[in-house]
Amino acid sequence: MDATADSAPNDPAKKAPEEHVRLSDIAIGVVIGRTSEFFDFFVFAIASVLVFPRFIFSFASPVNGILFAFLVLALGFVARPVGSFVFTEIDRRWGRGTKLTTALFLLGLSTVAISFLPSYDDEGWLTVASLCLFRMGQGAALGGAWDGMSSLLAMKAPEGKKGRYATIPQIGAPLGLILASGLFIFLRTSLSEGEFLSFGWRYPFFVAFAINVVALFARLRLAVSEEFDTLYAEAELRPRINPRLLREEATNIIAGAFIPLATLALFHMVTVFPLAWIYLNAPENITGFLLIEIVGALIGLGGIIASGFIADRTGRRTLLRNCAIGIAVYAVISPLLLSLGFSGEALYVFIGFALLGLSFGQSSGAVASGFQMKNRYTASNLTADLSWMFGAGFAPFVALYLTETFGLWSAGAYLLSGALGTLAALTLFRRTQAMRRQQDNSWR
Repeated sequence: MDATADSAPNDPAKKAPEEHVRLSDIAIGVVIGRTSEFFDFFVFAIASVLVFPRFIFSFASPVNGILFAFLVLALGFVARPVGSFVFTEIDRRWGRGTKLTTALFLLGLSTVAISFLPSYDDEGWLTVASLCLFRMGQGAALGGAWDGMSSLLAMKAPEGKKGRYATIPQIGAPLGLILASGLFIFLRTSLSEGEFLSFGWRYPFFVAFAINVVALFARLRLAVSEEFDTLYAEAELRPRINPRLLREEATNIIAGAFIPLATLALFHMVTVFPLAWIYLNAPENITGFLLIEIVGALIGLGGIIASGFIADRTGRRTLLRNCAIGIAVYAVISPLLLSLGFSGEALYVFIGFALLGLSFGQSSGAVASGFQMKNRYTASNLTADLSWMFGAGFAPFVALYLTETFGLWSAGAYLLSGALGTLAALTLFRRTQAMRRQQDNSWR
């Protein structure tokens, strides 16, 4: 499983994949896959504010209904590491194609099943339990949908341009938000409130299922091809989950899980949390706020692209450290912006997305280079799962609960704690890498 290809460097069969597989092919597969995943996420997240509190949790108050929906949203992130372990074993036994097909089939099935859910008034707690089950299915599937293309793209990127190539997987997030927000805007403006709650909200989940099918075929065409299989073998990107991997990479996995803490907390603080806050305090502005989110996503997309050029000049972790400091400052002023009305809300989103784009663009690969080659495929997947669970999974719930209990300032304090966590994790990772270099030198 950990063995490398034994072909000689001059073997023409080993050079063939490089001639047929271009970086653009890998990039397209990565963007398609990540866009479909983020579209799924944002469809569920927006429905957690606009639909589920009244359709699934109608027995609760508006605030508690959204809090319950946010807890269900978090279940997907809790299930991701479990899915990674299960599907890594499928990958090891039956191959990447079987794993990817099974994971995306589970994702599509769970997504489309949500669209058929009856209301709480019709089926009671069976509806609530079904929503939880299907959300965990989505999370487990996303953990299993890891195909290693992001790692392959990072390893094949030219020297001096690795920061720019690291942004490619992150582009899927703003694209997914734009598509999901635009679809919900169309439905809310085309249907009455009753029609939207009765059947209109179901269509985005059907669309998500269709996008998953397209993404499946696009990714399979690349991931299971002979050329790509050889590239994976050359890069030693092989599934490997065992106690030895966890011992060898424990510190880097922990650091990697917490380095994006500020970024991923901000991710939800400028997307899902403010949507809930607006819905509770000014529901008439919801459609307008979704438009603001689309503009913010475009700003974030620009920040993601810019982060690649900046990281190639200053270094990825230097950029993340500076962004964490910027997020800390933003955390202090953000409660004031949200309290200034519609214009303040727009500033809150635009400034937040600018910071998010710069930090999110480099957050996924901040520690990947620190993993041993034989561990990178699985360790990168596990690190991503844990970082999303700790950094983003419960962020909307915690932020809204703190806001409703103590006021807006407490949500800013929560984001500030994430920024401090990122700075601490970056320090830990730097020390770990220095110790590893010393150990490597001592063996020479």
